[in-house]
Amino acid sequence: MAEKLREGLLLGMGNPLLDISATVEQHFLEKYDLKANNAILADEKHKPLYDELIELYNADFIAGGSVQNTLRVTQWFLEKSKIATYMGCVGKDKYSKILEERAVTNGLNVRYQYTDQEPTGTCAVLITGKERSLCANLAAANCFSTSHIEIPENKKLIENAEYIYISGFFLTVNPEVIQIVAKHACENNKIFIMNLSAPFISELFTKPLGDAFPYVDILFGNETEADIFAKAHDFKTTDRKEIALKISHMEKVNKKRNRIVVITQGSGPVILVKDNEVIEFPVTKIPEENVIDTNGAGDAFVGGFLAQLIQGKDIEICIKCGIWAATQIIQTSGCTYNGKPDFKL
Repeated sequence: MAEKLREGLLLGMGNPLLDISATVEQHFLEKYDLKANNAILADEKHKPLYDELIELYNADFIAGGSVQNTLRVTQWFLEKSKIATYMGCVGKDKYSKILEERAVTNGLNVRYQYTDQEPTGTCAVLITGKERSLCANLAAANCFSTSHIEIPENKKLIENAEYIYISGFFLTVNPEVIQIVAKHACENNKIFIMNLSAPFISELFTKPLGDAFPYVDILFGNETEADIFAKAHDFKTTDRKEIALKISHMEKVNKKRNRIVVITQGSGPVILVKDNEVIEFPVTKIPEENVIDTNGAGDAFVGGFLAQLIQGKDIEICIKCGIWAATQIIQTSGCTYNGKPDFKL
C-alpha cells in the first residue's frame, strides 16, 4: 500500500529541537525544580541546565521536537521518502544542520524556516530510572513566522496535504498560523489532527487552544494531559472514558465527521472515542528490564497511528500500530529505531 502513497500527503508543524539527553539523579531534578514525567518550557533559572548536562553527564544529542519525532516514525513505517513534510523554525548553526541531516535521512521533506535571531532550540531530556522530564528552550522555534507559509512553495505544500498534524506545543509559538492552516483544512475537508502535548498547554494557553479546538478532527493526549484538560474545562469528572467522550462532543466546525479522541495511559489501556463509542485497547506489556527510555513513546504512538491512517486503514488498526510503535521506542534511547518495522496487522 505504501508504494501508492504520494509525496506531501501528510504535513506537520512544530518546534524542531535538538534533544540533549542524559540520565541524572533525583537531586538534579530538584535543583532545577523539575518533575519526573513532565514537560515544561525553560525560564531563566533553567539556562545553565543544558551546559551542565553536556559537561557533567555525558549527554547524547538526538534530533527531536514532538512533531518531527512523530513524522520520522511515520516515515519509518512507510519506507518511501517525502510522504511527510515538516515545517518549523531553526537557527543558522551547527545544531540545525544536525537536525536537518537526521530528518532527511529519516525520509522527511524538511521545510525549515531559518532565523539569525536565535540559536536552534534545545530540549533537556532528564532520565531518572524509567521516567523522563523535559525542559525545552524553544529559542529559534519561537521565531516561526506567518510569512513562511506564504512562500509559494510552502503554500503549495499545505494545499497538497490531505492530513495536517500540529502539536499543542506549537500553540505557544504562532497561533495565527494554526488558525490559517486549521481553517484551510476545514474548508477543504482535510483531516486536522492535534496533540494536547503537555499539561501546561491546557492550563496556560487556554485561548489559542480554545480557538484551534473546533477545527480538530482527531485529538491525542496522555492521561495527565486529559486530566488537566478536563479540570480546565470543568468537566466535573475524573473518569477518563467520560472525559474522552466529553472532548469528542465539544464544538466542531466541520460537521462532515465526528471528532475522534485518543487517550494513552502509559501501561494502561488506550482509550478511543469514535462515533460516540468508547473502546479500550490493551497495550503490550514489556518486561521492566527491557524498558530503556519512555521519552518519545507518545510521539512514536502518533507516528505509528498516522502511518496507517494515511493509508486508509481502520482506526482500530491505527491504534494497534501506535501501540506497537511505542513499545519499540521505549526499548531504545530517545525517539530512535533500528531496522525495518515488522508490525503485523
